[in-house]
Amino acid sequence: MIPGRDLAAIVGIALLCGVVVGLVGLVALRLARRAPMVVQVSVVVLTGMLSVVAGMVAVARAMFLSSHDLLVSLWVAGIAAVVALAVAVVLAVTFVRQARQVRRMAAIVGEQQATDASDSALDGGSELAAVAAELARTSRRLEDARAEVAALDASRREFVAWISHDLRTPLAGLRAMAEALEDGLADDPQRFHRQMRVQVDHLSDLVDDLFELSKIESGRLVLAMETVSLHDLVSDAVAELHTLAAMRDVTIRESPDQDIFVTGDARELGRAVGNLLLNAIQHSPSGSAIRVETSVLGGRALLAVVDQGGGIPPADLGEVFRAGWRGAASRPPLVGRSSGAGLGLAIAHGILVAHDGDLRVTNVDGGSRFVMDMAVAD
Repeated sequence: MIPGRDLAAIVGIALLCGVVVGLVGLVALRLARRAPMVVQVSVVVLTGMLSVVAGMVAVARAMFLSSHDLLVSLWVAGIAAVVALAVAVVLAVTFVRQARQVRRMAAIVGEQQATDASDSALDGGSELAAVAAELARTSRRLEDARAEVAALDASRREFVAWISHDLRTPLAGLRAMAEALEDGLADDPQRFHRQMRVQVDHLSDLVDDLFELSKIESGRLVLAMETVSLHDLVSDAVAELHTLAAMRDVTIRESPDQDIFVTGDARELGRAVGNLLLNAIQHSPSGSAIRVETSVLGGRALLAVVDQGGGIPPADLGEVFRAGWRGAASRPPLVGRSSGAGLGLAIAHGILVAHDGDLRVTNVDGGSRFVMDMAVAD
């Protein structure tokens, strides 16, 4: 048992030596702050071991240890210092390797390149491994976002190209007819006037569709909510399009099921139904029939428009509601009613989404089935 007075002296000497050596180690660390991680870790380990050795030597000089005991302790401390230094170097090298990998992954993210977490993640559950895994996930999310932005940008450019073409065509016709009338070259001015009115109506429909789509995409579509009868929506749309359907020898058959009521904007929902019927008429062959069906399933009101237009290629099913999309077998617009700019289905989809509903499309035998999904009115 060490006497209290001697113990206090030993603790004081060891503490003093540790503080002095520690201060020297801090100065060395500051000087080596730009040195490699291996050097800095080595400084930390050596500072700890030197503080132990300095304390032992000072205690021995104070006659608390014999020369033999001091020599044995120094050997033990020296061997422990070598082992500790070796372990520290291994740990520092591992840390440096992981840090370099994290830095490389951060550079990959900065350079907008994708990386795979399974290939780039570090082994183990260290903090650096967690950072590396998060960087890999972030890189994948950024790559997905960049792909989505690129797709949207390509879609926007395609849409602008289509709209520019659709605007130029009637404008060019109007210019040619106006010049013919101005130069007195029109054999039948009344016919030219009728054609000009048709072209103006076409431009008006196109501008109206663009304005409606802009309100939908910007979230500025104002809905006047009320209880709406699906039977009335279908009847009004069929009555409005009956002449166009007859011109193409297409029959529209309404569902005889009981009436269903939904909550929504009658004008906007009517426009969505009309757009679906227009699309069906435009793509239905002569002598075919279009079915309009209504039903209730799980508290949802379903209004389906089924045509016999041959269906949509499976690769295009996910594109039909994109603004400006046109199928490979796109047909001329329906005179006096459709802008022909590929906006009708996009507008109908946007209207349904604004009503917390959905618009889906599937291929059926010989044609396509578009389904408006809405909540039944309380």
